Amino acid sequence: MEIYWYLIIAAFLTVFFILDGYDFGVGIIHLFMAKGEKDREVIAKSAGLYWDSNEVWLVAAGGMLFMAFPILYASAFSGFYLPLIIVLWLIIFRAIGLELRNQFDFPIWKDIWDVAFGVSSLLLALFFGIALGNIVRGVNLGGVTNGVSLHEAHYFFLPLWNESFSPTVIDVGVIDWFTIIIGLIAVVVLAMHGAAWIILKTNSSINEKLKNVVLKLDIALIVLTIFSLIVWLYVKPDALDNFFKRPYLILFPIVYFIGVFGLLLSKKITDKRRILFTTLVIIGGISSSLASMFPVIIPSTNTINPDLTLYNTAATKYGLSVASVWALIAIVLIIIYAITQKRFMKGKIDDMMDYGH
Repeated sequence: MEIYWYLIIAAFLTVFFILDGYDFGVGIIHLFMAKGEKDREVIAKSAGLYWDSNEVWLVAAGGMLFMAFPILYASAFSGFYLPLIIVLWLIIFRAIGLELRNQFDFPIWKDIWDVAFGVSSLLLALFFGIALGNIVRGVNLGGVTNGVSLHEAHYFFLPLWNESFSPTVIDVGVIDWFTIIIGLIAVVVLAMHGAAWIILKTNSSINEKLKNVVLKLDIALIVLTIFSLIVWLYVKPDALDNFFKRPYLILFPIVYFIGVFGLLLSKKITDKRRILFTTLVIIGGISSSLASMFPVIIPSTNTINPDLTLYNTAATKYGLSVASVWALIAIVLIIIYAITQKRFMKGKIDDMMDYGH
């Protein structure tokens, strides 16, 4: 049952980053490339019509995590308290940026909320990438100091950064040079995903420019990927051991690189294939990271307290089995809701209803 729930939660989080990920990317493109009011309006609408329904997947994943892995939930939500509060505020500002920009027809008013939407989207992409960097790098479980565990084995609390800004010490911070690299990769990937979504869903005047942007960002992603693999092996020398122990896991990096190299043809492929390739990059990137750690969920940077795994953080088997029935019903309802929304809003969104209220 632990593996079943692990896969379900991982799938929900991946779907969230696919669906809400294009909203983050749209915000990044909106911040840097949308100049005319017509383009700003339609690009913002391509996110504004979908963002609230897309975040259902994050809420559902959080609820499932609380139910299936309560120790992990308690540990992570206390340990990552500071970045979670920052993410919460960024989500708030992204939402009100979209909802308030059309309340008054004043240029200064719209500019303020456009900046709020764009900057919060950029920082959300960065912080979610930093979060992934923290998960693959590990944390100081138990708060070990001078070889002594000061707290329970599953407890940790991270400052935003440590004095050395290094990922190789025991007492790490949320932000260091390694997690920033992963954060930059997330920004590049979601910016590509957002650009592909804008091209697919709008008739924006910058669509042709965005095809070039996707190509340039993809080249940057290839460079960053190679660099990140090198530094990952420096920070975690055993990072790739799982792929040698379980060769079938190599499927996930293959999915990632199919997406990456497929995007090199960005100017020649169809709009649907472009968004498919950016989706494969997201799926491959997240699944490869999780596969490299399995069954570990949060590694320990010290040798005193063990890693948090899906086995030592899970609820009782009885609780997991009972919840699986209700979860199946909820999953079916969420999927029906998502499919229905996408079918009602298929095609270009330029002439659809306004998203502001």
